[in-house]
Amino acid sequence: MPAFGTDKRHHTLTVLVENKAGVLARVAGLFSRRGYNIYSLAVAPSDDARFSRITIVVDVESAPLEQVVKQLDKLVPVVSITELDPVNARERELLLATIEAGEAERGQVIQLVGVFEGKIVDVGADRLTVMVAGAPAKLDDFEDLVRGYGIVELQRTGRVALPKLDRSAARMPASPGGRPRVLDDHDPTQSEKAG
Repeated sequence: MPAFGTDKRHHTLTVLVENKAGVLARVAGLFSRRGYNIYSLAVAPSDDARFSRITIVVDVESAPLEQVVKQLDKLVPVVSITELDPVNARERELLLATIEAGEAERGQVIQLVGVFEGKIVDVGADRLTVMVAGAPAKLDDFEDLVRGYGIVELQRTGRVALPKLDRSAARMPASPGGRPRVLDDHDPTQSEKAG
């Protein structure tokens, strides 16, 4: 099975929606009704209190990406939909795990957490709860390495992503390859779609 975030079948969509009750249920319901597989889902308010940003990692084997976008676009609360190419995006995720760490292994687990720039957030007699944040591939590597010690519980938040910033010195428009593919570019101040 491919590692999280490295499978070519997975595409990342960021969906800007109106910050209203029931919007997430409508988006999730659409995926459920159509039989689309959501690999990862993260929702949070955006920099504008009127809107929330939903980051959806879609398994395109369950449905073509264009079909998913068309169905999402039919939902009234959706303001814009952007596909982010992993090559041109910064993707991050949070992992919390409780790991078996008896007296003999505790030092090794603590060192491993340090190597991955994580933190120990809880300590028990023979277990540690750790937090690691970073790119999905980094978390995959950490998870693989601590599995040998014994994972008691593990939770991952799901991916969030933003486009990479343009690093050119001149103030010129970004090249088409360096920008996210905007699939739907509505005016965010509009509250309803034209019928």
